[in-house]
Amino acid sequence: MLKPWLPGFLLLAAIWGNSFFFIKVAVEALHPLQVSFGRMAVGALVLLLAVLLGGRRLPRDPRLWGHFQVASIVLTTLPFTLFAYGEQYVSSVVAAIWNATTPLCTLAFTLLLRTEKATTGRVAGLGLGFAGVMVVLGIWQPMGGGQLGGSLACFAAAACYGIGGAYMGRFITGRRPEPPVVLAAGQLLSGAVQLAVITLLAGVPLVDPHAPAAVWWSLAGLGGLGTGLAYLLLYWVQVRAGVTTTSTVTYLLPVFAAISGVAVLNEGLSWNQPVGAVVILAAIALTQRAAPRPVPAQPEQVPGAPDHPAPTVNGG
Repeated sequence: MLKPWLPGFLLLAAIWGNSFFFIKVAVEALHPLQVSFGRMAVGALVLLLAVLLGGRRLPRDPRLWGHFQVASIVLTTLPFTLFAYGEQYVSSVVAAIWNATTPLCTLAFTLLLRTEKATTGRVAGLGLGFAGVMVVLGIWQPMGGGQLGGSLACFAAAACYGIGGAYMGRFITGRRPEPPVVLAAGQLLSGAVQLAVITLLAGVPLVDPHAPAAVWWSLAGLGGLGTGLAYLLLYWVQVRAGVTTTSTVTYLLPVFAAISGVAVLNEGLSWNQPVGAVVILAAIALTQRAAPRPVPAQPEQVPGAPDHPAPTVNGG
């Protein structure tokens, strides 16, 4: 039988998978900092509107806003900018493949900090994932025109998501009375302020009024859909399908990115990229299958905190 959450799950995968398409279009005419600031500003506006329409308000705890600032650095400010920089040199499909390594980066980070146990299956999965990364890179062939730097930037963005997920689980998720949409709005608002300051300090204008219409539509899609609406959809699916099932949406992102990248942007694919992606996804499946039943991290709680985590915004 068709699961009632499946249409929302597929829509979420399509939105996040096509985020790399929007980035590719926008970065053709804008500075990477302008792209990341634009998507953050639009996404924050969407979630702030959702907060207001829901009759809620932003949190007032200054410690929580401090955590928002830290989380925003590794979950939005750095990875959004790194993906925009990377897609100047690599295709949107390759960027989506690198984004799919996020679960491996998360596992590597938790094992490094010894917050989770290293098992034979997990170590084997990390080794297989590393091999998949080497296949995607095509280390046996020369890489010119900034392709290596672009790929490493996208991989670093995925690593940021891994670090940020661990931080969110320790200090932000599971709080009450703030519902997840409020926490996400606070995080995106903090990131938008960070990027506004960084962009101006770098001597880059926040907005380019001469950008073509396609760029503005891409920023609207990237921020409104991929950064704002996707979060609301993520939580809707998570409530109905569970956290574990929802996390598998990562597997589908390269598929949707390939459809738009190849069909619309006429991006080429070499054989090693989809093969490497399959190896990476197999490695992720191996690490998750080998993992013991997780014990949820204990966040900063207040009385009556809910037992469901707030999802993070990490769709590329």
